[in-house]
Amino acid sequence: KQVVTESQVIMELLDSWHPVEDGFKQMMPSEEDSASMQRYRQLSNLERELFSWWCTLIFRPEGPSFGSPGMLGKLMGKSSEPAMSGAMSGFLECLEKVDNALASTKGPWFFDWAEHPTMIDFVYVSHVERMLASAAFWKGLDLRSDKYQQQFPALNAWLDAFEKRECYLAFKSDYYTHVKDIPPQYGPGYDGGFEDDRISFQKNISGKDGKSWTLPLSFDDDVQPLYRGPPLPLCALKAAGISGDNGELASEGTSYEKAEPEQMAEACRQMAGWKIASNGSAVAKFAARGGPEGSRNPRKGFGAELADPYAQSDEKLIPSVETALKSVCVALLAQGGPSAHDAALNEMKDNLQTQISKDQARDVASSLAYLRDRIGVPRDLPLASARQLRAHLNAAIDVLH
Repeated sequence: KQVVTESQVIMELLDSWHPVEDGFKQMMPSEEDSASMQRYRQLSNLERELFSWWCTLIFRPEGPSFGSPGMLGKLMGKSSEPAMSGAMSGFLECLEKVDNALASTKGPWFFDWAEHPTMIDFVYVSHVERMLASAAFWKGLDLRSDKYQQQFPALNAWLDAFEKRECYLAFKSDYYTHVKDIPPQYGPGYDGGFEDDRISFQKNISGKDGKSWTLPLSFDDDVQPLYRGPPLPLCALKAAGISGDNGELASEGTSYEKAEPEQMAEACRQMAGWKIASNGSAVAKFAARGGPEGSRNPRKGFGAELADPYAQSDEKLIPSVETALKSVCVALLAQGGPSAHDAALNEMKDNLQTQISKDQARDVASSLAYLRDRIGVPRDLPLASARQLRAHLNAAIDVLH
């Protein structure tokens, strides 16, 4: 027996146990295809190089920046591109190598012999996801922006191709979840890079910009594109009657950027409402950990900021928290367009004001905030739906405060 901890080795072992002969898709180059095997090893080495540059950029103090005109130059009216550290330059130069490797194939993937993502694509994507989130949050570097779509067109086409697949929705995380789960795995990230953008992105990702987790929500997110592919499972899109930009009802392989905004918002709200309503009592008990008696429980410390597995609920608060969550569900599950949703929000407000006693209102609000901050993507919901739940919980919190 042997214990295997390296993720790529585990993936390769799993693939070897699911051969093409048994009906599974080919994920690795054939051993007889020496050229493809050599490319696979080269790409694996490049992924390790990219990972190393990412760690240097995010988890170490960034060091001096280069390329700035300096104070004298600014006084004389000279300008240049924003200053960039050696770590950021090295990271972007390595990303360019990855972009070139993707551009060398006919399709969006690293290999041409398959029409689906293969092993090396999955080796890359889990770390590239973390890179997108951490670069935006700690460095103000938005690699999905128009600027970097032009600089790294093949990389962004590769990401778009992943997002057009429904299966990717099942393991694609959001930036908030990533920036909370990265530090316990890799260590704390260091602020640096482009300061104004960094501060703006941090507020957006953490829901503190007054927009990203606040009603009314914009159709798309300013930092994380929601509709480059199916934003919800196809069954949910089909139930809502939403077609992709290719005109086909609830199909993958297409974007949803031209969907009718209110129809999409209603579908996203309803998925969140279904999730809460289907397990409401357990969710209320979990949320009540945020009550005053819950917070007094002895707790073991964890590297993950929001990890709280040994906490107990504030038992006296659970009925009121469940009542509040039922009111939130009324708003999430409303059907009939904007006017029906507005009416449901007013009903939620009235219910919270009449059904939650004033002496418990602040504690219930604390419990809803506890829940809001622990909504994980994709564990609990896809991002397009999670943002609706976060925003509706914030609307309830505002009423209770």
